[in-house]
Amino acid sequence: PLTMIGRILGVPAQDHQKFHRWSKTLISAGTNRNLLVLIPSIMSFMGYLKKLIKERRAHPKDDLVTALVQAKDGSDQLSEDEILAMIILLLVAGHETTVNLIGSGTLALLEHPDQRALLRSEPSLIKTAIEELVRFVCPVEMATERYTREEITIAQTPIPRGELVLAVIGSANRHANAFDHPDSLHLTRKNNKHLAFGYGAHFCLGVSLARLEGEIAISTLIQRMPNLRLSLPPDQLRWRGTFLLRGLEALPVSF
Repeated sequence: PLTMIGRILGVPAQDHQKFHRWSKTLISAGTNRNLLVLIPSIMSFMGYLKKLIKERRAHPKDDLVTALVQAKDGSDQLSEDEILAMIILLLVAGHETTVNLIGSGTLALLEHPDQRALLRSEPSLIKTAIEELVRFVCPVEMATERYTREEITIAQTPIPRGELVLAVIGSANRHANAFDHPDSLHLTRKNNKHLAFGYGAHFCLGVSLARLEGEIAISTLIQRMPNLRLSLPPDQLRWRGTFLLRGLEALPVSF
């Protein structure tokens, strides 16, 4: 996923290795307790992105950074800081979430060998499989903060106007009122109205790319490595310490 985001943005091929290293450092800032250690790398990355933006202003290309530089609403254009913020958002939203889908989705299949065998025998199920996996593992576990515009009551709980609300998407995706057998993994699940990609005005803009990357990665892995298995007991796997995103530190496997 990080390689794809780099290509979409227009990062030159010779810079992919640096881009990967800096991007991972930036993303790890949310879970690293010693942020001072990361500052030099993050500053170098910001400098690189600013240089890339300047380069695209002078020499436009067929990439997303150029599109952001050239975007207009009447006479209004994005500032350098706004473009920089958008690139960072795309990096986190377009990389971290899909990595978690692939890693956690693979773990779910390893823990449900009957469903893995079903997908391997019927590769055409991959589209419904991805929808079920993203519901089941929920890479974005909690929505970003919301504030009530007016007083409201949810599940007999009154919430005053202006109150902070955090919606737990992972809980909604396992709600018994919305799903039959919500805690079970069924790759053939129909009418799967999960909220893993958001809803309404907050629906994920990169959903098509995320689905496609998940379909390609997981279907290829299942077909090429039929004997894939965990190298550690599931209770020894380490999960990342974030509130919003849910993903593994690593997925040790053998094949």
